[in-house]
Amino acid sequence: MDRRKYFWWLLLVVIIATFLRLYQLDAAPPGLYPDEAMNGNNALEALRTGEWRTYYPENNGREGLFINIQALSLLAFGKNEPWVLRLPSALFGILTVLGLYFLAKELWNARVGLLASFLLATSFWHIIFSRIGFRAIMAPLLAVWGFYFFLKAVRMRGAPISIFSALAGGAIYGLGFYTYIAYRVTPLLVLFMLMYFWRESGAGIWRKQFLLSTLYFLLSAFLVALPIGLYYLSHPADFFGRTAELSIFSSQTPLKDLVGNTLKTAGMFNVAGDFNWRHNFAGRPELFWPVGMLFLIGIFAGSRTIWGKSRLRAALRPSGHGSPQGESEAEAPAKIRAGDLSGNADEIFPFSLVFFWLILAALPVVVSNEGLPHALRAILMIPPVFILAAVGGVSLYDRLRPALPKIILLPTLYLLLSFLVAHAYTMYFIRWAGNPKTANAFAADYVWLGENLNRMRQDTPKYVVVPEGGVLVRGIPMPSQTVMFITDTFDPEDRKDKNIHYILPADENKIPSGAIKFHLK
Repeated sequence: MDRRKYFWWLLLVVIIATFLRLYQLDAAPPGLYPDEAMNGNNALEALRTGEWRTYYPENNGREGLFINIQALSLLAFGKNEPWVLRLPSALFGILTVLGLYFLAKELWNARVGLLASFLLATSFWHIIFSRIGFRAIMAPLLAVWGFYFFLKAVRMRGAPISIFSALAGGAIYGLGFYTYIAYRVTPLLVLFMLMYFWRESGAGIWRKQFLLSTLYFLLSAFLVALPIGLYYLSHPADFFGRTAELSIFSSQTPLKDLVGNTLKTAGMFNVAGDFNWRHNFAGRPELFWPVGMLFLIGIFAGSRTIWGKSRLRAALRPSGHGSPQGESEAEAPAKIRAGDLSGNADEIFPFSLVFFWLILAALPVVVSNEGLPHALRAILMIPPVFILAAVGGVSLYDRLRPALPKIILLPTLYLLLSFLVAHAYTMYFIRWAGNPKTANAFAADYVWLGENLNRMRQDTPKYVVVPEGGVLVRGIPMPSQTVMFITDTFDPEDRKDKNIHYILPADENKIPSGAIKFHLK
């Protein structure tokens, strides 16, 4: 397949990803979960006061980058509506699909990259978080693009553009520390890559070029991440957040919990997934079963390669690392560009990188004791999972190609790919978004209440009784955040102007006669 065909296929994948992440964004998911609304209220406050924070401490604390981007979305559209808060997530999800193509192509070839991006585009797991206003969606995005640009810089071997690539990769990677707590495991992945390329570069000019690219990457990442680092130095409690509360090490049986959590996390792909309706169709495996099978095939292929039992080790080395005896430097990259998966002799590195990524990304999940399996906390596992599934798919296709005629193989392939698109649409928009349990999980009744309050006369006193319990935000429990966002009453002055009041059940007897009273569940 030539480059033009890859371009058109990639464009089609991006179109599919865009449709599945933007279609009916104003209606699905229904409602607005208070955690999302809390982001929106902080964003509105930032717009009103001009105080754009690196870290927002309410609701157990959240890194500020995503909230600040949401503020820009609210400024652009001027509407306090859930879809405005979720639009950045959808765009970040689309960009992750595109970035995964380039990363997998850099590690293997364009065929693996194209299939990985398609599987991600049609992933119910990724679609869900691409349409929710949570900061975690930025973690895989920035990791994928940051690592891609770093690998590109190293393999350019000192070409002038490699400096730009290293700087861009470092800046993008550094932004990841403003996203989600699980991202903090990624420096170990960077260390892994540095150790590998240090060994591969050997002595001489390539070693110097590698060190220069590394210096630019690390310096750029350090400078970008410096503000959040300085904040954590002066607020160490915010660095740990709820980690200590949720950790297995606060349990009386940490080893038992670790084993159980590991089994649950390993089983989330093909056995039983997250049971939280906000994160999943409760209990459904995170991977649709054909993709789950490809994921297992990819793991098997990688294990054989790493242990030296696969023919994949026997062919050429990837571009930038030389070529096997008897093959010219010009011929080696040509085979990679041709899309020959078995043409990459040094697949031990990409497989090792992806496996190590998978294990590291699982650590924040298995060491916590809340709601396992946990699809959101495992969001950094998404890139390696779909890369491995793509490797498995390409390997399976290569094995079937000699045995089956094209007239059977290609229509079957296209039918399966079409089926994955149809399944993603059906699962998300019909089975999940239309389920009453999903509406309950996203507090759809809170949005309905907020919209009703907006339609009422301003001179009518309106009291919202908020149940006690949970996290307090400036003295009021978190469930109120959804109504506050919809009515734009997070600020006390706005509440006074709109005659909307939030009280606890203990103060219900203080509501004046003639006022309208509402209860949050």
